[in-house]
Amino acid sequence: MVAPGILLVDKPGGLTSHDVVARTRLAFGTRKVGHAGTLDPMATGLLVIGIEGATRLLTYIVGADKTYRATIRLGEATTTDDAEGETTARAAAALVDAVTSAQLAEGVTALTGDISQVPSSVSAIKVDGRRAYDRVRAGEEIELKARAVTVSRFDVVAERREQGLIDLDVVVDCSSGTYIRALARDLGESLGVGGHLTALRRTKVGPFDVADAVGIDALDGAPTLTPGDAASKVLQRLDVSADDARDLRHGKRLIEQAARLDGSIAAAIDQNGALVGIIEKRGRDLKSAMNMPEESR
Repeated sequence: MVAPGILLVDKPGGLTSHDVVARTRLAFGTRKVGHAGTLDPMATGLLVIGIEGATRLLTYIVGADKTYRATIRLGEATTTDDAEGETTARAAAALVDAVTSAQLAEGVTALTGDISQVPSSVSAIKVDGRRAYDRVRAGEEIELKARAVTVSRFDVVAERREQGLIDLDVVVDCSSGTYIRALARDLGESLGVGGHLTALRRTKVGPFDVADAVGIDALDGAPTLTPGDAASKVLQRLDVSADDARDLRHGKRLIEQAARLDGSIAAAIDQNGALVGIIEKRGRDLKSAMNMPEESR
């Protein structure tokens, strides 16, 4: 029987997130595999994969903040806001060369903090039940609504100028749902020269780091985090007694224990270090919001 767990994979370029899920299914011999947050085929980096019962934890991971390293090219706009699309406009070299480092810094600052962002039209967002990118590829015109996102860090770590183009290497910390391609597009538009993304690598998802991930060719026998260990990284950990663990698994409330939680939910961990489930406040009590099958360590 396949043990439930969370697997960290360093996705290479050229593969879809679904490709990684398919390979994980083969490596672990189970169909019950999912991931927390899609990466485009062009992108590389961290995919958080859930296996067996640990797929239930993905709901609590997918909304975590993310960190990316990326390269933004200023001077060209594309249909997809990244290098995989067709060039739609190229600014005159003199116009690009006239952009100062101070103007770059001003444009980046304007896209930092709580901002309103229109996702790329070729995103995975569903419009009337179909992915936006499928509608675009079918020739439809798509206008997505702006959404509130938070960019807590947008640092330019390198600036290169050549042949009427500016390449910026950047590091971005952001809330879930932020599109780095849209940041590249919007920065280019604000400077009047156009922009798109030429490279993207996700390095962190919440507490999980790509430095701890395995490569796509090392999935067989790859180590995983137990549901208990993974949940304790994402949520407040609440250690429970054997009696409390039994009651939670049977759907009973923990009476007058709500004050033990700092927030609204926590990971209940039994005396063996196994995840009992995710618990939430109900008045003064605690109740299971999601129960896990009993795991062995």
